[in-house]
Amino acid sequence: MYALADVNSFYASCEMLWRPDLRGRPVVVLSNNDGCVVARNQEAKALGMAMTGPYFKVKQQLERAGGVAFSSNYELYADMSARVMTALEALVPRIEMYSIDESFLDLSSVPDCGDLTLFGRQIRNKVLDDTRLTIGVGIAQTKTLAKLANFAAKKWEQTGGVVDLSSLERQRKLMNKVPVEEVWGIGRRIAKKLNAMGVETALQLADANTTMIRKRFSVVIERTVRELRGEPCLELEEFAPTKQQIISSRSFGERITEYEHMHQAICLYATRAAEKLRAERQYCRHVSAWIKTSPFATHEAYYGNSASIKLNTPTQDTRDIIAAAMRCLDTIWQPGHRFDKGGVMLQDFFSQGIAQLDMFDEYQPRNGSDKLMQVMDSINNSGRAKLWFAGQGTQQVWSMKRELLSPAYTTRLSDLPRARVY
Repeated sequence: MYALADVNSFYASCEMLWRPDLRGRPVVVLSNNDGCVVARNQEAKALGMAMTGPYFKVKQQLERAGGVAFSSNYELYADMSARVMTALEALVPRIEMYSIDESFLDLSSVPDCGDLTLFGRQIRNKVLDDTRLTIGVGIAQTKTLAKLANFAAKKWEQTGGVVDLSSLERQRKLMNKVPVEEVWGIGRRIAKKLNAMGVETALQLADANTTMIRKRFSVVIERTVRELRGEPCLELEEFAPTKQQIISSRSFGERITEYEHMHQAICLYATRAAEKLRAERQYCRHVSAWIKTSPFATHEAYYGNSASIKLNTPTQDTRDIIAAAMRCLDTIWQPGHRFDKGGVMLQDFFSQGIAQLDMFDEYQPRNGSDKLMQVMDSINNSGRAKLWFAGQGTQQVWSMKRELLSPAYTTRLSDLPRARVY
């Protein structure tokens, strides 16, 4: 038996948690460079503000309604996510963190959880007490049905935020009400094809012939059908699978025209990618960098290019990765353009930095590399200090725009709210 716990309007809820004056007012959170709406509270949804819609189109409407917009505060959201997961783990030992705001819980690992609806409310109350964030809880025999139950828990207020779909009768009753595009794993493109076949609801998909579904779509969609029938096909993943690639990329806050500024940006992205690589406890042997102008810019010629370097010796040393990324940049840089985006990608991973050495290799293993990187990471993760490479620069005029950024309430002492006593 599985449960899916999902925080309601997570980004917006994190912002409202520290601003009680925003209760009852529309709140939206914006994407990188304050471009598009990526999260909305219920009041903003009631105004008809669409996800991924450009902010400038809804700004006046939001302000007229007394609403507030925030830049994405990734530090705050990551910390609040960790607090939610800690609260869940206090009640359920086996958890799969599916995304920053939702997790699958293996209820079979909980001895004597008894009434499932009651236990779902205990989970909900535990998270609320510990974090002041509200979650929806969906319970069922499979992960796909648990997702569907969670959809119902958040859509219909009369459920009290918890839906138990363990009975076949309730499953079929709910599936008959839910459009097929709301089923986990069924996107718009597949939903259109299913609609053309006369499959419009989740129940019709559950009753579809599995052989036909597999033939017309894939074994993945067939598994979805079987899961809707209560047959578990997807196991709980307590440990995230090793990544096949790591990408560090951002759109620039200001268009880059100078090589020096692009050098800083690629150096920063290479540093972040190396930090992610070490967090995965991996070494890489393939480094790529790319830059591009905006394809939507009028009266400007588009230019985009990438370059790659394969290292003979796997590395997780930031210095090696920066050096390789800079060689890639030198290959693809062209002056006279206004660059919109760039990035670094790492591939070809190894669990150890071991390989047949080449005496003529330009990148020889560095003595004490692992220990140095450990020291750097421990300092940078301590919250008390920060080390960075000079190539990243000190004044990054191209950095991502976050003009509406809220304070880091939970991770920076100087940002703690102050109470005034009169």
